[in-house]
Amino acid sequence: MAENRAIGLVRRAAALRARYRLPLVAGLGALAGLGQAPWGLWPLSIAALAAIYALFTVATGWRRAAVLGWAAGTGYFALSLSWIIEPFLVDVARHGWMAPFALIGLSGGLALFWAAGFALARLTGVRALGFVAALTLSEAARTYLLTGFPWAQTGHALIDTAWLGWAALGGALVLSAFALAGAAALWHVLTGPRLPAAATLLALAAFYAGGTALTPLPHTPPDAPVVRLIQPNAPQHQKWDPAHVQTFFDRQIAFTADGADRPRPDLIVWPETAVPVLLHRAQPSFDAISRAAGPVPVVLGLQRTDGLRYYNSLVVLDEAGKPTAVYDKHHLVPFGEYIPFGNQLQRLGVGAFAAQQGHGYSAGPGAQVIRLGDLGQALPLICYEGVFPQDLRAAPTRPDMLLLITNDAWFGQVSGPYQHLAQARLRSVEQGLPMIRVANTGISAMIDPAGRVIASLPLGQAGWRDVPLPAPLPPTVYARTGDWPVILLALLTLSLCFVRNRRAVPVR
Repeated sequence: MAENRAIGLVRRAAALRARYRLPLVAGLGALAGLGQAPWGLWPLSIAALAAIYALFTVATGWRRAAVLGWAAGTGYFALSLSWIIEPFLVDVARHGWMAPFALIGLSGGLALFWAAGFALARLTGVRALGFVAALTLSEAARTYLLTGFPWAQTGHALIDTAWLGWAALGGALVLSAFALAGAAALWHVLTGPRLPAAATLLALAAFYAGGTALTPLPHTPPDAPVVRLIQPNAPQHQKWDPAHVQTFFDRQIAFTADGADRPRPDLIVWPETAVPVLLHRAQPSFDAISRAAGPVPVVLGLQRTDGLRYYNSLVVLDEAGKPTAVYDKHHLVPFGEYIPFGNQLQRLGVGAFAAQQGHGYSAGPGAQVIRLGDLGQALPLICYEGVFPQDLRAAPTRPDMLLLITNDAWFGQVSGPYQHLAQARLRSVEQGLPMIRVANTGISAMIDPAGRVIASLPLGQAGWRDVPLPAPLPPTVYARTGDWPVILLALLTLSLCFVRNRRAVPVR
C-alpha cells in the first residue's frame, strides 16, 4: 500500500505541467544542496536526491530525463554556489548588477552536466546502477572539462562523515557514488526491488563503519615543527584601499613578532596577496617582516611582474628577508584572475576581479615543490588550486605537506569559506598529507592527513596561532591512481547497462 501511494505521488508530480513541475524539481535540487558546508545536512541531501531519482524512474524518454536533470541541477547549484554573488557585491556600484546573472548563468550552465548525466542514464534504461554511474561520470566531467569546476560535488556532502576515509582510495568521485547509490537504494527500499536496495544500504553502512580504518590516525611527534598561521582579516572592500593597506600590513607584522614569552615557531605563513606591493619593489617590506620574524622563515603571498605579465605568487623568505623560492599560481580563476576572450571584453570595460594590476594574471608553469628548510618539502597551492585533485597529483615529487594560502574574503561569510575549507580537508585525505591552510579572513587551519582540523582561526577574526605540523602518512591509493579507477568502473557499469537495455526494450 505504501509502495503504491509513493509511486502514485511521483507519477502525479511527473504529470504536472512544466511550469509547476520544473520549480518543484529545482526545489528538490536546492534541498539536496543543503548537504554542503556549512549546513552539512547530508541525510536531507540524500533524501532529496532519492526524490529526484524517483522522478527520473518515471521520466519517459531521454529528453524529458535531461530536462529533469537540468532543473534539479539548477536548483542544486543555485543553493550550493549562492556565495558566487559575493565578489560582485565588493563594488556594488560597478558590478552589483552582474550578481543575479552570474548566479543564474553558473547554476544553469553547471546543471547541463546533470542534464547530460540524466539523459545518459535514461538511455541505459531505468536502472539504479546506470543512474549512479552516469551521474558520477557527470561529476568527473565537471572536474576536468572547460578548465574544470568540481566545487559542490554531491559527494562533498559526506566530508563530515566517516565515509570521508574512502577518499584515500577513490577521491571525491567515490563519495559522490556513495551519495547517489544511497539515494537510489532509499527509493527502492520503499518501492522495490527491495532486496538489492537493502543490500546496498547495508553495504554503505559497512563502508561508513570502515571509513576511519582506511585512514590511520596520524602521528604528531612531540618535537614536531611548529607553524604560525597569520590571519589579518582584511575585508575585500578595504584590502586594497590606500586608507587601510598599511593597517593590515602592520597587523601582520605585529602578529609575526608576537609571542615573545614563548618559543619561536619554525615557520610563519601569511595569506594570499598579503604584501600590498609588487615583488620587485618589496624589499623594504621584506626587511620589516624579517625584523619581526627574527630567525624564522616566512611564506607569504604577493603579486609580481615579468615584463608585461603579472602573476599571483607565493614567496619564501629566509631569515635575512631574501626570497629563496617563488611559486606562480598556474590554475587561474576564469573571470576572477583572467578573462577568456580578454581583448574583446576589455573594450566593454570587463576586467578580472582579483587582479589589482593589469587586466589579469598570467598562469605559472605548473605544480612544483619547494623546500622549507628542516620542515621538508611543500606543495604550494594558491586559493582555487586547492579545489582540483589533479593539481596536487601533478607535483613532480611527493611532498611532506600541502601549503595553501588563500583570500577567501571574496567568498563572503555564509557558505563559500566553509566549502573551501571542506575541500581542503578532502585533499589532505586523498593525498595522505597534512595541510597548512592560511586564509586572509579565515578559516585558517592546520589539517591532518585524516582530514581533521586540529587547530583553526575563526572566520572573520584577526589573529595568529602556533600549531605543530602533523607527520604525513604513506602515499594513498588515490595519490597513485587518481580518478581513473572510479571513472573506468563507471564507464564499464554504464556500458553493461546500455547493452542489457538494448537487448530488452528500445529506448524512446
